[in-house]
Amino acid sequence: MRVAILCGGLGTRLREETEVRPKPMVEIGGRPILWHIMRGYAARGFTEFVLALGYKSDVIKRYFLDYYRLQSHLTVSLGSGAVEAHDGEREDWTVHLVDTGLGTQTGGRVKRLAEWLRGGTFMLTYGDGVADVNPADVLAFHKKHGKLATVTAVRPPARFGGLLFNGDLVSEFTEKPQVGEGWINGGFFVMEPGVLDYIQGDETYLEREPLERLAKDGQLAAFRHAGFWQCVDTLRDLRLLESLWESGRAPWRVWRG
Repeated sequence: MRVAILCGGLGTRLREETEVRPKPMVEIGGRPILWHIMRGYAARGFTEFVLALGYKSDVIKRYFLDYYRLQSHLTVSLGSGAVEAHDGEREDWTVHLVDTGLGTQTGGRVKRLAEWLRGGTFMLTYGDGVADVNPADVLAFHKKHGKLATVTAVRPPARFGGLLFNGDLVSEFTEKPQVGEGWINGGFFVMEPGVLDYIQGDETYLEREPLERLAKDGQLAAFRHAGFWQCVDTLRDLRLLESLWESGRAPWRVWRG
């Protein structure tokens, strides 16, 4: 089963990091966010990826072209130019790198992947967020309901500490609790090829007409995920994930090594 990942946006809210690289290539613990996302899928057995590229697509292409050698010990023959890699980190992944246009919107990018996704059920997520979602659980839920699309619904963490009162006294202080009301689109979709027919073209935002119509038609199911989820929109978000990774407490690290 193929996993499509949207990697083409400008990442303007994280401009400090995205002037020189696309947002999915911003690093956590010395590895791109994109690598963390793919590692999470691969740990559950999903190892074929279709990356929808746009802004600075060359950076992502070079990363995967050089991946094996950069993760290996190298012997370089300066006379012949021959390079031999030793004991490299090997990922048993197949990665399709597809240019989907510089200004194309999220729905348009999915539509441009049609030839890669029409073969059957596929997964889809954004290239700027990590979670401890088990994609196999989302897939099982999707198959059970038999709808065209399933979205993973999450409750985002609050940005500030929460207070509960007893008169003028604070009875409980909770540091950055999850928002208790409302669920939002957390990505980690499972979809059928029929979803592609809901998308008009490059100017279509997936989150607007396509998902709105799917919901109206009774074809959009929601897998509620109460665990960890965090997108990277600001430097504050990035620093939070970096601190979790460095402390060894990264909830989205569901793999070994």
